[in-house]
Amino acid sequence: MTSAVSFRGLTKRFGTKVAVDDITAEIPISSFFGICGPNGAGKTTLLRMTCGLLRPDAGTVEVAGKDVWSDPVAAKTRLGMVPDTPAMFTRLTGRELIEFNGLLRGMDESVVTQRASSLLELLDLKKDANTLVADYSYGMSKKVAIACALLHNPRVLFLDEPFAGIDPVARQVLESTLHRYTAGGGTVVFSDHTMDVVERLCDFLLVIAQGRVIVTGPTLEITGGRRLQDVFVELVGGDDAEEVDISWLGPSSV
Repeated sequence: MTSAVSFRGLTKRFGTKVAVDDITAEIPISSFFGICGPNGAGKTTLLRMTCGLLRPDAGTVEVAGKDVWSDPVAAKTRLGMVPDTPAMFTRLTGRELIEFNGLLRGMDESVVTQRASSLLELLDLKKDANTLVADYSYGMSKKVAIACALLHNPRVLFLDEPFAGIDPVARQVLESTLHRYTAGGGTVVFSDHTMDVVERLCDFLLVIAQGRVIVTGPTLEITGGRRLQDVFVELVGGDDAEEVDISWLGPSSV
């Protein structure tokens, strides 16, 4: 196995709209891999097909050497996922939610208990371990969802906009946790709109627009010493704000 994730001709249509159009790419093992694109580019659809949540119309995807659609159970034991808006049992405490996820996966109860304690401490949730998830802040909910996804020690972790809407302290905790995960051999694949975060964290990038690959490869090769945000805007288009007449904006006479 030379790649953590392998896409081959992945395609998805919704009626006449082609959301993902024949995407082929390789994601290296033990890397931070960013998927970037404007709203509606197909990022979330691509992640859902990769994790076995949405069946593609064409193409194949392998995670850690297992085909997601011909061998879904084996593939899903090798991956963890946190969607942009995780659905959780909010009437459980943080600890109960993490442990429940482990037991659903058939993990040994003593292992689940030990790992849950470690993750709660690592993600700065120890003092809130016995608080209902319904009473968690948005950032705390993101962290406990990531704890659930990491509990079974997946080879690949998929995150859909993991840093959206969280404060700088929570972001730092999450970044530190993900760095430790990749240092141990795990692979992180995430979609995000915050270009400075993507540029700082990601070794490799896949930029898509209108469901198609615009460019993919090492981040440093794509940016060429420039800011990723500037390169991104050039690649996907949209730097035309100067052409719009907004002369009416400014101090009001009212």
